Parts: sequence; structure tokens; C-alpha cells
Amino acid sequence: MSESLLGPVLPDGAHHVPGWLTLDQQRWLAGQYDRWTAGPVPPRAATVRGHEMSVRTVCLGWHWRPYAYTREAVDVNGNRVLDFPDWLVRLGQKALVDATGDPRAGDGYQPDTALVNFYDDDARMGMHQDKDERSPAPVVSLSIGDSCTFRIGTAVNRNRPHHDVLLASGDLFVFGGPSRLAFHGVTKVHPGTAPTGCGLERGRINITLRMTGLDG
Repeated sequence: MSESLLGPVLPDGAHHVPGWLTLDQQRWLAGQYDRWTAGPVPPRAATVRGHEMSVRTVCLGWHWRPYAYTREAVDVNGNRVLDFPDWLVRLGQKALVDATGDPRAGDGYQPDTALVNFYDDDARMGMHQDKDERSPAPVVSLSIGDSCTFRIGTAVNRNRPHHDVLLASGDLFVFGGPSRLAFHGVTKVHPGTAPTGCGLERGRINITLRMTGLDG
């Protein structure tokens, strides 16, 4: 079991590193988010099973729509999404090393897509599995802005047992191994908790790095 520095004992393969990003790094990433959202594909709320999500998503590398990845945002405006930058690959590799304490954990980790979600005060994310990728490589998650209550359960079902973790601005969360397909979600955003200087006055940016295992 992996223990979060905030207290809860997490499932195997899940790791929480509070304050992993410095304030300067958070502010710089928030600036990158502004650039991404001004790119060829605007943020949009995806529709899942007939219901529009409360978060707005912009993608890099591959465009995610429920249950599939494409290079073009066929459900938005048909434009190709921005390329996945090399610096995000290196950031993801360092994240795995720091989260696990294994200096080889980043070897072979080549994330090729990022789902970048924006949560306003009322946004939530229902319990779900990240299983649209062919690769079993870990998911790396970064938080900027307001804190949220993040819930992670098991890969068996979306109900108990689960663990609630407070993710604050600058926190790193990784789920891989036995937790790679764990059900997880965001039950609450805590308005007014973004630290001064993080680059975001309200709301929460969540950057998740993944390996799709796709070609082309």
C-alpha cells in the first residue's frame, strides 16, 4: 500500500506527492493552458451517455472523445489538436521517478496525449476508469488552482471501498500497476483555495498524461 503524505493509505500503484510543482512551475503551466485553449481546438464539455460533463477539456497529441482517440477533434471543429510537447514527456518521466522512489520508473514512459480539464466551482467528475488507452502505462495527474476532493477506489466497481484525498495546487498523483484501472473521480472542488501566484485565481486545472499505445 502507498501512503499519501496527507494521511489516507492508498491502493497499490497509487501515489500522492503533495507540493510537487513549485509555485513558479504552476504559474508557468497555467500560462501554457491559456496557450492551449487558444489553439486550433477550443475546450469543450464532452457528452458521455447523453449527458454533458461539467468539466471542459482540451487535448494535446490525441483528441479524446468518449471511448476513442483521434488526431482530429471530430466532435468539435475537425481541426487537428496541438502536438504533445517533448517537455511534457520529460515531466511525466520525472513524475514517475519522484512518485515511486524508483530511479528507473520513468524508463520507457513515453506519454503521447494529455487531457487537460478545467473545473469551475460546481464541476464534478463521476467515478470512472481510464480504459480508452491500449497501453497499461501509468497515468500522471497534476493539479493547479483550487483544491479538490479526489476519490479513488478499486478496479472492480465504482462503489466502496474507496479513498478520498485532498489534492491541492501543485500536487502530483500517479495511478499505475494494480491501480491503473481503478475507478476514480472528483467529488468536490473547494473554491477560494488556489494559492496566490499559481496563475489561476478561480477553478482548477488538471493535466493528465497518458500513453495511448496508438500509432499514426
